[in-house]
Amino acid sequence: MRSRPAAGGGRWVDVDPARVARWVEGFADRHGPSTCTPQEYGLLLTAPDGAIAELHAPPGVPAAELHAPPGVPGAADLDGFLAAVSRPRRIGLLLARKGAVAVGIAAGAKLVVSKVDTRYVQGRTAAGGWSQQRFARRRDNQAKAAVADAVEVTVRLLLPEVPTLAALVCGGDRRAVDAVLADRRLAPLSVLRAERLLAVPEPRHAVLLAAIPAARAVHVLVRDPDPGSPVEP
Repeated sequence: MRSRPAAGGGRWVDVDPARVARWVEGFADRHGPSTCTPQEYGLLLTAPDGAIAELHAPPGVPAAELHAPPGVPGAADLDGFLAAVSRPRRIGLLLARKGAVAVGIAAGAKLVVSKVDTRYVQGRTAAGGWSQQRFARRRDNQAKAAVADAVEVTVRLLLPEVPTLAALVCGGDRRAVDAVLADRRLAPLSVLRAERLLAVPEPRHAVLLAAIPAARAVHVLVRDPDPGSPVEP
């Protein structure tokens, strides 16, 4: 599990779907039996000591699968959430940075299709005048060629699989990803794009493999109770 500070207080914890049930048990051990409230993002746990945990479902999980039908006891909401986030799904992966792209399809936790492509893009130069302009033009042309290559890889690997994908999870540099998905041919794929943007280094096959658990993780926002807060009976 990875943890990082959250804006506005608290912390984000990334939990593997197979470990969410154990994490919820640990939350109850630390803070007391929690109530479950269905939310658009997934599930809200509220503990008697004032601690809360927002369980955000991974990309590609339909909202209809997350919650129990109306009138069913609240415990079923947790069971339904756990079942929904643990179910294997096919997701597309698009990782892009300057001059590099990694594209793949994950079926559950397994990478079943992948392609990595790199193209040299010159770095910025400190030279001035005519030389700076010449290098800038060359760099711009290299960057456009890299995006064009990334588009073709994405079209070839992901576009035919759109009907089978639950979501598209992207990572890397947002501008590079946006440039790839700006191609009109990829409009059907863009519809599946998740809000989640993975923080990844330069795309490589190993980076693509490491992106799968990050794409499938349940994001949990934890806020502990204020010191001295009364505990509900």
